[in-house]
Amino acid sequence: METSLDSIHLLVNKVKEEMFSRVKSEHLQSFVSPSAYDTAWVAMIPHPVEHNTPLFKGCLEWLVDNQHEEGFWGESIVDLPTIDALPTTIACMAVLQKWGLGAKNIEKGLNFIQANMVEMLHDHGPHLPRWFSIVFPAAIELAESSGLELQFSDQTKSLIADISDRREKIISMEKIVDKWQNLPLLAYLETFQSTKYHVDQETITKHLSEDGSLFQSPAATAQAYMSTGNQKCLEYLNSLVEKCPNRVPQKYPMDKELVELSMVDQVQRLGLSEYFSDEIDYILRKVYRSYKVQEYSPKDNGTMAEKLYKDSLAFRLFRMHGYNICPSTFCWFLQDDEILHHLEHNYGQFTSLLYSVYKATVVIFFEETEVHEARSFSRKMLQKISATKNIHYDNIVIFPNLLHMICEELSTPWIARLEHLDQRMWIEQNKEGPLWIGKASFYRLSCVHNMDLMQLALQNYKFKQLIYQNELEELKRWSKKWGLTEMGFGREKTLYCYFAISASTSLPHDSLIRMLVAKSAILITVADDFFDMRGTLEELHLLMDAINRWDGNGLSGPSKAIFDVLDDLVKDVTKTLVLRGKIDLTEDFRGLWRETFNSWLTETTWGKSGYIPSVDEYLQTSMISIATHVLVLTSSCFLNPSLPENKVKPQVYEKITQSLMATTRLLNDIQSYQKEKEEGTMNLVLLHFNQNPNASMDCSISEVKKLLEEQRNELLKHVFTDDDDGDFPNQWRHLHLSCFKVFQMLFNSGNLYDTDFELQSDIEKAIYVSPKPEFPKYIQPNTTFYAAPKKNNMMISAKYVQIPNRHLSKKAMCNVGSTVLNSTTFGLCFI
Repeated sequence: METSLDSIHLLVNKVKEEMFSRVKSEHLQSFVSPSAYDTAWVAMIPHPVEHNTPLFKGCLEWLVDNQHEEGFWGESIVDLPTIDALPTTIACMAVLQKWGLGAKNIEKGLNFIQANMVEMLHDHGPHLPRWFSIVFPAAIELAESSGLELQFSDQTKSLIADISDRREKIISMEKIVDKWQNLPLLAYLETFQSTKYHVDQETITKHLSEDGSLFQSPAATAQAYMSTGNQKCLEYLNSLVEKCPNRVPQKYPMDKELVELSMVDQVQRLGLSEYFSDEIDYILRKVYRSYKVQEYSPKDNGTMAEKLYKDSLAFRLFRMHGYNICPSTFCWFLQDDEILHHLEHNYGQFTSLLYSVYKATVVIFFEETEVHEARSFSRKMLQKISATKNIHYDNIVIFPNLLHMICEELSTPWIARLEHLDQRMWIEQNKEGPLWIGKASFYRLSCVHNMDLMQLALQNYKFKQLIYQNELEELKRWSKKWGLTEMGFGREKTLYCYFAISASTSLPHDSLIRMLVAKSAILITVADDFFDMRGTLEELHLLMDAINRWDGNGLSGPSKAIFDVLDDLVKDVTKTLVLRGKIDLTEDFRGLWRETFNSWLTETTWGKSGYIPSVDEYLQTSMISIATHVLVLTSSCFLNPSLPENKVKPQVYEKITQSLMATTRLLNDIQSYQKEKEEGTMNLVLLHFNQNPNASMDCSISEVKKLLEEQRNELLKHVFTDDDDGDFPNQWRHLHLSCFKVFQMLFNSGNLYDTDFELQSDIEKAIYVSPKPEFPKYIQPNTTFYAAPKKNNMMISAKYVQIPNRHLSKKAMCNVGSTVLNSTTFGLCFI
């Protein structure tokens, strides 16, 4: 175990050096993979004096050195070229032809185009994105004007003609600088030079940014300089090539805040926050300050999709970390009917955006109508996408297995999923890493999908599992020692209790807390069943008297066993606290347990006597009997910093604890009313039904669900804001959240706690079976600025690439882009 921990710390230090040191040194641009398309356009610029040589010769040489072995330039997925490889490869060949360099590169590129173009265009059919319809015909026209001999079959010519017609429609329908839903046509200035559409110098100069760029596009700015000779454009390009020697990104400067937020999100979703808490805090504080000072002007910052994606991501991260952030940070789109109409009628283009908006709404506070509206809107759009069982293309980012993640998000809300299993799913489903959408090419962020980061996530998960396996065996021995596994009645839930606490928190090294909560939960289950199922009123009163005296003399059978294990547990816990230098809380802990046992006795007395309490009376007792306050308050004393001693008092609970007690009780009652009706046990759903004879059972369930929603929103507000609980440590708040998420998981759509095998698969994944991600070859641990690794023994074929030794049939090869990747990896149009 020590060796595993040592290797984890080595990787942590390496990631800090490689990734987070660049954040503080403001070298975030180095995380962005280069764009061969934009590099080709920068290489087009002739030297102002020596007209027969390129101004940026290094860019030209980079193109020669960074062609894929298969003959294309651009990104790939599982070694297959993405659709941007077509215009990118043609543009790269055109610039090499222009300067009389790289004859072998051109030959390989022509072979690739001839062998693969028809198949790639045919597979994407009507789902080609807007940017491709603009860029691809222009790239062909550029190649032909440079003297390249592109030989196309009649079928290919027909496909190209269809795409050219789409370009004509786009240009005729849009203004040169149109609405901000799309990147304006002027941002594609390089594509207009070989068409009948002319953009005058005044229009170009008018729309230059202060940094001299045209919409931060190196390709468009290169053409702007060649068209106007504007020195500000040249200054921008010189600065760009200085910062990114010889290979330029698809956009410069990048939105640094989006890169930083994406880093934080990835680290958290991989389950690595504990190792990078200072770095995460640094980034969030910095970006939060920026959000607080910037004026609300969404149209000043890129396209609508880019702005909304970033704002929804920022809102989610800020809220999850307790920042005071207003819903209008991302809900501004709801106030623009034109944006709503555009999203509703083009939802297939904005899958990742709608997914980000939906995830931003997982934490809703009471009466936040804007967030509710954003959640409802994005959910409706995602349900439509999910129903199609296909993601054709996206305008922001392509996540691997995005369709699966959407279905998971829609079917099981975040609040009902356990953190440890969520992290496992993210590790396994990020084999490829996200592919971001640029103006005319795809790109990757090496800080988001980094080999060392992925290896760290995998090792950390396995390390946790090793700890969990050892703790679980110890817990089983404890249960057996005290006879809790052989009581002869009720539920034996040692495995379920430990799984719930271990998979719900990010406390891998805090064994004491996990074991305390698990032991307490096991004891609560046994004792509650004894009161409900086995004990007579006489036996229960004797047990209650013994607990009030805290003396087990005179008890026998299950009563004696329950008291003995309770007494030992309290002694062991309080002794540990004293040894840690804290005050003796024996009487406080005993008081919590006395109150809980007394609530069970009260409920049993009600059931046996037929007494029907009022709603207030019932809730006052049942919020105690659910016993979640015992779990969080006793264990909170071992957090660092710990809960103040004066807060561990029976009958006087903080608002956050009261909300937890209420929500967990309501969850239990909604899913258990049928069972408790048969057993003659009181339940809030049944109580409402009895007191409202004209109401149906469904109506009673609906009323309790409304109350649950209010209490849940209140609980989340206490967890994620300081409000009146500001003096409590964050870990204490999140222990409340973890406890609630366990109950939400158990009672989300049924009563899983009373099942024997329903959780078995999740238990295996959480504790025993290691994740099995397959890291692709292209992931570079240090930078993404170099060519992809050389691929040996490959040859071009009409099926994109022919891969020896994989034993794929011709039919299977044909389906690589249209079936396998379409349903399980990425959208159809990207392959």
